[in-house]
Amino acid sequence: MNFNKKIIIIGTTADSITGFRSDLIKQLVLYGYEVFAFTCEYNENQLKEISVLGAKPVTYKMSRGGLNPLSDIKSLLDLKSEIDKINPDLVLSYFTKPVVYGSLASKLSKTPKIIGMIEGLGTPFTEHANGQLLKVRIIKFFQITLYRIVFPFIDKIIFLNKDDPQDLIYKNKIKHKKNAVNILGPIGLNLNNYPYKKWDEAVSISFIFIARLIAEKGVFEFVEAAKIVRKKYENVKFTIIGGLDTENPFGLSRYQLDELIASGLIEYPGFVTDVAKRIQDSAVFVLPSYYREGVPRSTQEAMAIGRPVITTDVPGCRETVVEGVNGFLVPKWNPEALADKMCYFIENPEQVNIMGLKSYQIAQEKFDAEKVNSKLIEIMGLKDLNEKTC
Repeated sequence: MNFNKKIIIIGTTADSITGFRSDLIKQLVLYGYEVFAFTCEYNENQLKEISVLGAKPVTYKMSRGGLNPLSDIKSLLDLKSEIDKINPDLVLSYFTKPVVYGSLASKLSKTPKIIGMIEGLGTPFTEHANGQLLKVRIIKFFQITLYRIVFPFIDKIIFLNKDDPQDLIYKNKIKHKKNAVNILGPIGLNLNNYPYKKWDEAVSISFIFIARLIAEKGVFEFVEAAKIVRKKYENVKFTIIGGLDTENPFGLSRYQLDELIASGLIEYPGFVTDVAKRIQDSAVFVLPSYYREGVPRSTQEAMAIGRPVITTDVPGCRETVVEGVNGFLVPKWNPEALADKMCYFIENPEQVNIMGLKSYQIAQEKFDAEKVNSKLIEIMGLKDLNEKTC
């Protein structure tokens, strides 16, 4: 078999490529591969950033959230046309629509190796306390149907946690190739960007929440827990970092946010570029999410810096905490349990640095992007391919 040493990575937003695939791209380029990064949402500066990584940016048209079959067929044909021009050895797609349509296009283009990465099951598989909207249930049905079409011919299906293949593939009896399913674990970080720093025990304890301000990420539980804690301990600081999502029906509204800020309950610095410093300035990281995460990046960042974690006992989130060692797991939708664990750190402040050190050690072992990408490259079969073609 002749190898062109060409690899296509199909994503959605250019930000996701530069934010989450940059280290992988650099590693592949170092190995001598020609990398093509496909994006459907971009600007010229972002395309330049992709080029700086060593990849060739390729644009295509796709509606990330739409349910228009004609539009999706056009996207499929557009992708096939671009893949045909490149004639790659391998196509790696990530996120739902790229995995479905990128894999289908790759199959039509007779690409030798097709890989899909499912980074969390997302909104369609996220349970809400009051049930799912009809539209979300319909999207879930179509997603599963499309996965039934593409999974049987995908060579490797990569998940970030062990719960996701159970709930998607095995529960729905989706056919797939033997040994296709692989668990990568957290996607990883450049740990140099999140240096360890002990918390200063001389300052008042503080809690930080970093996520989009939507119900699924646990923002309302964080706020309710803060109210409970503040009744008992007046000097505790609560910080929220993340953007509003006004299109999400379960999102925190601008009015609600302004009220919380005016009440003095929370501090909201708005858009920030110094997330690592904000974490360093806080004592405990809190993410009461019930969203079907892969493994939350913000939690990985906090652990790398050396902060204990309070998060929920749900798929993806539970991968980050060893109970009572580097933090605590609490039930979803339970601000009382969350407040109880917050109070634990207030009453036992010495545990912040003890558990925080454990978080740091776990991050060094599990979240190092270099180690993660080496494992990913091995799963993709590129380690052997590289040895054959060097």
